[in-house]
Amino acid sequence: MDVQREVKFQRILDAAIEAFAESGFHQCQVNKIARLAGVADGTIYLYFKSKEDILIKVFQDRMGKFIAGMSRELSRCKTTEERLETIVRTHFSYMEENRTIAIVTQLELRQSDRRVRLPINSTVSDYFNLIEGVIKQGIDCGEVPEIDTRIARQMIFGSLDEATTDWVMARSPRTLTSGIKPMLALFEGALRLSEKPKL
Repeated sequence: MDVQREVKFQRILDAAIEAFAESGFHQCQVNKIARLAGVADGTIYLYFKSKEDILIKVFQDRMGKFIAGMSRELSRCKTTEERLETIVRTHFSYMEENRTIAIVTQLELRQSDRRVRLPINSTVSDYFNLIEGVIKQGIDCGEVPEIDTRIARQMIFGSLDEATTDWVMARSPRTLTSGIKPMLALFEGALRLSEKPKL
């Protein structure tokens, strides 16, 4: 994709995130996305096959970049504790800084049909694999006891996901990042990191 086309593609994605967060996916009209993006209605269909395709691309593009960024951060960590802190901090910080994306991923994508869920599965799996990789590294270096990595990943992702949904739906405004330390303490206790002597 050439630079000009990529810029317009990203502009449409930005507009779609704003429109979906404001109106809801099902109620949102494609012409609203076009208006917010500053393009003609027909231009949308030069980049996307349908409204469902826009939602899929929003998730694949933004969450793909989020996962790639987290992966880079994790590669610089030395211990399981640092890696877990990176996962929690990156997840909560990203969602707090990108509330409209959080609304779309936590609320709008959950209501979508199979045609949307299936194409985003590989991106979700990439995140699952990243978390499982941290747990496996912890087991391999003796910082985490032998456990079922899939169950541990379900606990970690499920907790982050539920905390984010709860934050999005909260009636009283509060920060999501205030949950970093308590969430990390929960994970360290569950993975028995706190039982390891500090050197």
